[in-house]
Amino acid sequence: MAVGKNKRLSKGGKKGGAKKKAVDFMTRKEWYDVVAPAKFDNRICCKTLASKTVGNKLGVDNVKGRVFEVSHQDLSGDEQHAHRKIRLRVDEVQGRMALTNFHGMDLTTDKLRSLVKKWCTLIEARSDTKTTDGYTLRMFAIGFTDRRENHVKKNCYAQTSKVRRIKRKMIECMRSVVSKNTLEECVKIFTTDESIGKDIQRATKGIYPLRDVYLRKVLSSPSLLISRSKSCACQNSMSTNCLKFMASFQLLWKILECQLKNELVFPMLPKKKKKKKKKYSALI
Repeated sequence: MAVGKNKRLSKGGKKGGAKKKAVDFMTRKEWYDVVAPAKFDNRICCKTLASKTVGNKLGVDNVKGRVFEVSHQDLSGDEQHAHRKIRLRVDEVQGRMALTNFHGMDLTTDKLRSLVKKWCTLIEARSDTKTTDGYTLRMFAIGFTDRRENHVKKNCYAQTSKVRRIKRKMIECMRSVVSKNTLEECVKIFTTDESIGKDIQRATKGIYPLRDVYLRKVLSSPSLLISRSKSCACQNSMSTNCLKFMASFQLLWKILECQLKNELVFPMLPKKKKKKKKKYSALI
């Protein structure tokens, strides 16, 4: 149909004529500063964007639980730590500041690939240990066999029995460090120097010499104390209803036990006696 014939339709093609105004979506968003823990020198590491509070949906809830991956060089300002990535998780929000905690650590892919070489054995070990403040850390250690001083062969492969012994020593060294310290102290040990790698090298020197021993990856889970406190808060709110339910359940259980023993608690209605049918002798 040609334009102008129908008066109800405008040139835009929609009824009413007026189009919807294009609203900028950034007007509904807020910027938050991501603050690293006090262990690091550069506290404000990045910014994040979240939607504003609308009705019952709080803007703070959108930020909590987010995980950020930051280079250790940006946090410490030292180029020697550029091969390490650190994950930070948002636990609390104060105003426009998102306070984070240590969530994990990893090596960059270029660093890992530079370590791998021919004519040697790669050895990896994993351990799950708890810190003194209740956090569980899962650590992955990596190391490579090295040539001895008077080594003649081209390769330096280790036997499987020696690999097993080295793995046990790696797990012992990792557990001994983490089980005696808090999460903050463990992060300092992980980030400041490669003390765990040096301890592993000393411990395994008698079995087989190692080179380039690093913590390849560290994963942390939140403290059990925090989760227990949250569950206790929920239990206190529901304590009265739970007690009533438990009391009624115990009463019912006692009644059932008594009925099974033929010891009725309350008088039951008398049962109706069945009328006996008269037997008539057959007439002969």
